[in-house]
Amino acid sequence: MSAQNPYLEAEAPKPPARRYRVTFLPEGRTFEVDPGQLPYGRVGHPGSLLDVSNGAGETGIDHACGGMCACSTCHVIVREGLSSCNEMTEPEADMLDNAPGVTSHSRLACQTVPDGSCDVVIDVPDWNRNFVREEGN
Repeated sequence: MSAQNPYLEAEAPKPPARRYRVTFLPEGRTFEVDPGQLPYGRVGHPGSLLDVSNGAGETGIDHACGGMCACSTCHVIVREGLSSCNEMTEPEADMLDNAPGVTSHSRLACQTVPDGSCDVVIDVPDWNRNFVREEGN
């Protein structure tokens, strides 16, 4: 159901087992993630921060490749809750090398799946925000 890069052999991370909240910075909008509703869309791994952001109607995270770990446009910084997220894979680390402003808390939103053990706060860098919205959204 979700976008999957056919050239990557990595197994999709397990989706969260319980409810948790994601806060999107800089706006400060908070969205509760219900594991029973996953996936919310067709971008990134089911339950990924990109999937969750789309479920929240938060269209500000750009994703040029459709969430297939083939670009770095969905770069986010996990300010809180990084320990609840799946481990970074080598393909994700390789793609992050192409992103500007990478920090030790940087991840690709399409690949990062929190397990639900705590709330998560993510910062969408201003150079990476998509301010264009489709009419009616």
